Amino acid sequence: MSLVWQADFYRSPRQYTDGQVLWELLICDATRSFDYTATCPQSAANSSWLTEQFQLAAGEKLPDVIQVFRPQSLSLIEAAGRNLGIKVEPQRQTLALKQWLTEKQYPISVDKPPPTPLPDNLWGDEWRFASIQAGDLVEMFSDRPIPILSLPESLKPLNLGLASTIAIPGVVIYGGKRSLNLARWIAQARPVELNYIAGAPDGLVLEASLVDRWILITFEDAEVTAAAKVYEQRKQQSKGLHFLLVQPDDSGMTYTGFWLLQAM
Repeated sequence: MSLVWQADFYRSPRQYTDGQVLWELLICDATRSFDYTATCPQSAANSSWLTEQFQLAAGEKLPDVIQVFRPQSLSLIEAAGRNLGIKVEPQRQTLALKQWLTEKQYPISVDKPPPTPLPDNLWGDEWRFASIQAGDLVEMFSDRPIPILSLPESLKPLNLGLASTIAIPGVVIYGGKRSLNLARWIAQARPVELNYIAGAPDGLVLEASLVDRWILITFEDAEVTAAAKVYEQRKQQSKGLHFLLVQPDDSGMTYTGFWLLQAM
């Protein structure tokens, strides 16, 4: 089983007694049964210091993966990870670490840019809102030959304690000949959640990677807006669980990409 750490390395709200800026490293696992902290002056905040701290924290067993939610921490932790052969993964859902930071009253908010339109050459033929009963979701997709499939164990409805009759909302995109290119692009973007944003026009915004935001779809039709509101209501009932499905057409015979997502 993989050993996964969640880590943050950032300016601390605290300071040294002489007023120097303090940087603080916090590491924990998903259950916080393990945690580690260390501080250094800003002049020492580099990948060499981090490499040494990771070795001290790990003892005899280095982690397989370090998850990082803060963009400002990523490059330094990636460099230290390369020094030790540890995979570093951008990941917004570092829930244990964020809870720890909140308890310490440290800031966890991250500045997000305005959403960017999806490249025109990727968009499919059409799309629709959909829903699948929680009890059917995993079985429907887990055994199908889908080129790109993301069904994280932690997001499976059973593991979230969802009743099998709960409707899991989602969006289906019919990509036509662009289906595989679109699915590959979504996979590379590292999707996190897909939200309805009211505006002029209304739209669906894909939150991806650490701070990326993409406008997948815009619409002004009143019926589509009503369906979008139902989609958001269902997300509230499904503990934020939702899905994104890319398929060539509406025959139901072939799927190109499927992602199980969860609103933060």
